[in-house]
Amino acid sequence: MSSVLYDAQGPRAKRRNAVFTVVFLLALAALLWWVFSTLNDKGQLEWALWKPFFTGTEAWTTYIWPGLQNTLKAAVLAVIIALPLGAVLGIARLSDHAWVRVPAGIVVEFFRAIPVLVLMIFGLALFAEYTNVSSDDRPLYAVVTGLVLYNASVLAEIVRAGILSLPKGQSEAAMAIGLRKNQLMRLVLLPQAVTAMLPAIVSQLVVIVKDTALGGAVLTFPELLASANTMSGYYGANVIASFTVVAVLFIALNFALTSFASWLEARLRRSKRSTGAVLGVEDVDDINAAEVGGPHKTDGV
Repeated sequence: MSSVLYDAQGPRAKRRNAVFTVVFLLALAALLWWVFSTLNDKGQLEWALWKPFFTGTEAWTTYIWPGLQNTLKAAVLAVIIALPLGAVLGIARLSDHAWVRVPAGIVVEFFRAIPVLVLMIFGLALFAEYTNVSSDDRPLYAVVTGLVLYNASVLAEIVRAGILSLPKGQSEAAMAIGLRKNQLMRLVLLPQAVTAMLPAIVSQLVVIVKDTALGGAVLTFPELLASANTMSGYYGANVIASFTVVAVLFIALNFALTSFASWLEARLRRSKRSTGAVLGVEDVDDINAAEVGGPHKTDGV
């Protein structure tokens, strides 16, 4: 019995794969035991180092929760600004007009090529030199600025690639029935492209959440990872315990984000299944009548 992608395994292949599986599991178990033994020998598994996180709320209310709040604040602000900015830049790169397409391409390629940490450092210097933002707020402003400039450029390429991935027949059919370029983009291309782009967009949102830690490492932004450094010093150098707790929180946060995106993607796919209905001339006239802009046009934006 065979599949379209590969032939079914024979007896020898099954035995070989079973041996490889057993060897891999043994190696993994040995590695985990070595890590456990090393941490135990160094005293990193003593209850006194882990106790602050399980008995009492001081560690959570003083260090972890404020750091998590700052992480979420920076990430949410960056997402709110970067998503629409990236969509505008991505659509602008597809414009028929060179005076729109070329500047958008320059902006995207420029900021996409610069490391986000460099953008944060430049942002901190600019806010300190040319604005009246207080020294306490500058790290947040710099982190958000760096995240927005870099991730908006990446999201612009995701949007452009998602729209270009659609069959050309979609655009040709829409133009054939009289839809204008802006109607084509809003009513035909973007609704279909969003579903295809959603996994890549969510991956970039996860990157935004994780990159907030760069502000804590360099710009003294008091986010979640920075709070682990302070917390480990206060509780007797429990570095392993502090960073393990922070890592689990990052994993839980990003897993919740990807799970929500998977649910949303499935719902969008179900809601966009075609009913098989065919638009007639009257339907197109109704669509155009609801739009502001007068008679049918097919010129670019």
